[in-house]
Formats: sequence, structure tokens, C-alpha cells
Amino acid sequence: MDTTGTLFMPPGQSTLSGEVDSLFYFIFYMSVFFFVLIVAGTIIFVYRYRRRGKAGLTSGVSHNTTLEVTWTVIPLILVLIIFVWGFKTYMRMNVVPKDAIEIKVTGQKWFWSFDYPEGATTVNELVVPVDKPIKLLMSSKDVIHSFFVPAFRMKMDVLPNRYTITWFEAIGAGNYDLLCAEYCGKGHSEMLGKVKVVSDREYAEWLEKGPGTGEGLNPVDFGAQLYKSKACFTCHSVDGTPNIGPSFKGVYGHKASLEKGGETAVDENYLRESILDPQAKIVAGYQPVMPTYQGVLKDKQIDALIAYIKSLKE
Repeated sequence: MDTTGTLFMPPGQSTLSGEVDSLFYFIFYMSVFFFVLIVAGTIIFVYRYRRRGKAGLTSGVSHNTTLEVTWTVIPLILVLIIFVWGFKTYMRMNVVPKDAIEIKVTGQKWFWSFDYPEGATTVNELVVPVDKPIKLLMSSKDVIHSFFVPAFRMKMDVLPNRYTITWFEAIGAGNYDLLCAEYCGKGHSEMLGKVKVVSDREYAEWLEKGPGTGEGLNPVDFGAQLYKSKACFTCHSVDGTPNIGPSFKGVYGHKASLEKGGETAVDENYLRESILDPQAKIVAGYQPVMPTYQGVLKDKQIDALIAYIKSLKE
């Protein structure tokens, strides 16, 4: 396991990171070598064959066959090496092992959601077991995103109206940065997450707890949990501070001025409608950027979020 990292790369933490790094550094050091060789040769020739004294006739030699063959064959060999090496690595990165665990990934403004085969769901945190191949079946609800985990040397575009597939196998337990590498709007820089790699036992225990089910929690506490796990905090504060969206603090039971004019009472029906159809009634002073949570949240989760918002009194 690479635990050092370099100026260009973080420590590699997947089975494929070593292959990617080796190819990268082969190209990098080869480029440095030829850069130095060409620049040094240029300086030497400029100095040695600079004009001195009276100008004379140049040599009648038009070409050098040996030199021309050399500078054609050597680059050809190097390009073929890079092609074969890169193609083999590309195929390994795109052929998913048969025993891989499949996890559904959904990208939307501006968070990642993950659906596991056992029914668990998480937002902005992908939990996987160590030393197990993981297949990611990915799609977007709005615009193009890009799923990027630098430590795994893995990046794949996430597109609307189609699926893309990639896979990885983590070789070390820990938390690794997850980024969106495709500009996707105002909240692009906040579309951050973590890949949490745990042991087989910890993963099994985590699945048994049923993340996102709210078992053992009252509606308010479950709503507070969802406020964080579903990334509501990226747009809505709970302390009265305006953000991308209105603050949740003290909003329930009051009137909200609408962008198209008029007012609406902030009651249970309005809150539910705003979660499932956020473009229906836009609060004055805010942009219509909130995505729908239709199909993302279950009724129990919506009820819990409403209960939590109601509890945030002024």
C-alpha cells in the first residue's frame, strides 16, 4: 500500500492506483528527459554554429538518413509502449469483476446519493468494505457531474438519462475524498463527499443498522439526522442565516413571500410540496435551484424532516 504520496499524486489506495501511477510517471519522466535533451541540444547548436565573421556558403548536405530514421523509430517505439500499457490499464479499469458489489450512485445539484443492494441509503458518504471489488452504477438527475476519487485514481462522468459504470477495489481502510470534477453550477465546489472504507465486519454491522430507516429515533431526531445525511445543510441553515435557500429556523407557522407575488402559509402541506416539487412556489429573493426529492425520500423521511423543521422555533 502506498502511504507516502508525491507532489503530483496522493497515496494510492486502490488495486489500480499503482498501474495508473507507473504509466503517469513513465510519461512524465520521459517528457522531462526529452525536454532537457532538446533544450540542451538547441543551446549547444545555437552557440556552436552561431555566425562568426564573414558569412559563407552553407553545406550542401540536405539530410541525414541515420538521424531521420533514429528520431522516427524511437518516438514510434515509445508511443507504442504507451498505447499498449495504457490500453491494458484502461481495460482493467472498465471490465468489472463478476463478484463486485453493485451500488447505485445518483448525482444531482449538489450532492451524491448512494443506494445499496440491502436497502440502505446514504448521501455524500459511500461506505464500502476493504479488499472487495465495488461496481458503481451511476446516473444524474440534472446536469453532467463527474465522480472523482483521487486516492483511487478513479474518475467517471455521471450523465442524465443514461448509466455509466466504473469500479474500484480499496486496499486500505480509511476516509477518502470524493469530488465532482465537472463544473455543474453554483454549488459545484460544495459537492463534496467521502468514501469510507471499513472492514467486512464493520460493513456488515453498518448494513444491519439500516442507515436511513430511523429505527429507534423519534421523528424530530430522525429529521435532524436526515438534515445532515441528505445534505439539506448545504442550502438551508438552522440558525436563521440566509443561504442558497431560506433558513429553516422559525419558518414554520409564518407567511412566506413568493417570487411571483403573493404569500403562502408555511404549513405541513407547503413544506411537503417544497420537498417534492420545489419549483412550485419559489420564495422571494431566492433562485429556483433546488432539485426535487421525489423518489429520493420516502414518506416516513419526509414526515421526519417536516417534524424537525417545525421544532426549529425562533
